[in-house]
Amino acid sequence: PAIFSLVLAILVGILVGAGSGAFAGVVITKFRITPFIVTLAIMTILRGAAFIYTQGRPIWELPDAFRLLGSERLAGVPIPTIIMILVYFLAHIALTRTPFGRHVYAVGGNVEAAHLAGIRTSRVLIQVYTLCGVLSAVSGVLLASRLNSGQPNAGLMYELDVIAAVVVGGTSLSGGRGSVIGTFIGSMLIGVLRNGLNLLNVESYVQQVVVGVVILLAVMVDQWRRR
Repeated sequence: PAIFSLVLAILVGILVGAGSGAFAGVVITKFRITPFIVTLAIMTILRGAAFIYTQGRPIWELPDAFRLLGSERLAGVPIPTIIMILVYFLAHIALTRTPFGRHVYAVGGNVEAAHLAGIRTSRVLIQVYTLCGVLSAVSGVLLASRLNSGQPNAGLMYELDVIAAVVVGGTSLSGGRGSVIGTFIGSMLIGVLRNGLNLLNVESYVQQVVVGVVILLAVMVDQWRRR
């Protein structure tokens, strides 16, 4: 049945995201490579694989049920918005009310101190990267559903918006400080900024400059506060 194939395809996509995140976590923890380099390399590999698989062409023949995932509403609220709120809520609970969340903050603040305190830092890092891969895959599924197509170049430069939202939300790039609520506020601010620039008919490449400036200013403020 078509619905079975659709569900299977979504699950495979999420599993690929989980596997990619877990692989990144293993490489980072076992080979002590800078996380930014590892994640950048894996992102480049996956984007290249997407172009190879699709031969650089978008995939249009998608089931109608898949399109509804990104456009349907429940009680007047879009399904992607409901999923976003649910993820933020669960992440906030996990980080503030569970041992896992405390371990994440400890490892982010000082991995060596966390290790000496008895925390299995490698396991925590692999879990975090795996979870990041899962959520990235879910976002990709929702984006493809909203576009009603599989675009091999979809999501280009989204990582800049993500970094900007996190930094503007108060998360320190040095680790150890940040919150889900702050990230939510940061993402809303970046979204408002993007929409405002679009309404002003500002070209996309100029928008990238603006987002880059926002990231730089936020990092400078963060470093100033740490002194």
